Amino acid sequence: MTPNADKIRFFRSQIPEFACKPGCHDCCGPVLASTEEMARLPRKSRQAREAALADLRCPHLGENGCTVYHERPLVCRLFGTTPKLACPNGCKPAAPIDPAVAQEVFLFFKETRHVLV
Repeated sequence: MTPNADKIRFFRSQIPEFACKPGCHDCCGPVLASTEEMARLPRKSRQAREAALADLRCPHLGENGCTVYHERPLVCRLFGTTPKLACPNGCKPAAPIDPAVAQEVFLFFKETRHVLV
């Protein structure tokens, strides 16, 4: 178990889910994730990562959407649930994330080493 595993698990349980606009991938650009989160994702080749970055998209974005949806990083889960990361299409959960939890997540982002997905 990694040092931040419990914290990541807690944050995941607190971020509300919602339905996106079908076919939309506006939040699927290059993102940063903690090394713990990266360890849960399949490794992509350097060529695949560079091609995705050149297209300003995530290397895990496939033809039918996110190929790692259940293991997607916190920042991907947070998109659309807080005014700081609002969905440009107006999609959002019935109730937004608790502002105190969102603040904890943003603090985690600030204090934890993150790498480009």
